[in-house]
Amino acid sequence: MKWKVGDVTITKIVEVVYPEFSDVIPAATPDVVKKVPWLFPHFVTPEGKLTLSIHSLVVETPTAKLVVDTCIGNDRNRDPMSIMSNFSTSYLEDMIAAGYQPESIDYVLCTHLHLDHVGWNTRLANGKWVPTFPKAAYLMSQKELTLFGSIDENVKDDFLQVQRRVYADSIQPVLDAGLAKPIEGPAQVCEGVRLISTAGHTPGHCSVIIESKGETAMITGDFLHHPIQFHDPGLVSPFDVDNDAAVATRRRVFAEYAGTPTLVIGTHFAGPTAGKLVRDGDGYRLDV
Repeated sequence: MKWKVGDVTITKIVEVVYPEFSDVIPAATPDVVKKVPWLFPHFVTPEGKLTLSIHSLVVETPTAKLVVDTCIGNDRNRDPMSIMSNFSTSYLEDMIAAGYQPESIDYVLCTHLHLDHVGWNTRLANGKWVPTFPKAAYLMSQKELTLFGSIDENVKDDFLQVQRRVYADSIQPVLDAGLAKPIEGPAQVCEGVRLISTAGHTPGHCSVIIESKGETAMITGDFLHHPIQFHDPGLVSPFDVDNDAAVATRRRVFAEYAGTPTLVIGTHFAGPTAGKLVRDGDGYRLDV
């Protein structure tokens, strides 16, 4: 799937789709979902379960190639999160087939450092984790490098234990290779690509704004996980470190972009993945 924004091409590289992943927003029960008819059929199952996609977005501008978020990655122990553990997918081959060799990528942009956004930062080569994109600058939040790089090995929280392993196999090798570039939104990445701060899901979370020839797109990251949060920005996820900040970010960004021609591309949106944000009663909807 591709989109054109002026002279920029954005290509979706899918790693995995979870047809049912309602745990990401527990309050979005089937009864709630069924009251939002525009979610069907693309974003939910016929039974009203949330569908989630894990994908990267390759942004090709006239002067640079960027990979926004690098999914889960192959060969990784993510137990007890078994549905994201020990993958063996064709992700990298699919990226190459789409015309993007790993050596051609100029920037890897991590909206945040959770396991499903940094996995293909590295790959396993001869038993060692090495950067997948050897000529790229990896842009990562310093706040998050500090946060996830300092998790105590005795921490009791399962998710934080997973994040310790994520840091070891998907982030530390990039640091060791000298490819990491700490950055915080708002910031310009390159011509036509900039970051905005959308904190709440994580402390340094950012979203990506693409601008070319008078056209604009936004790659959301995880300041929202599913389009149902357009309908109700107050629906929260247990994966957000600060629910109140996440809700405030959604309300602020939705109010700013609703009714504009900006193409909103969801980092976890299944199906068509992108659309225009419009007001819909007390909330919003994504027109695809």
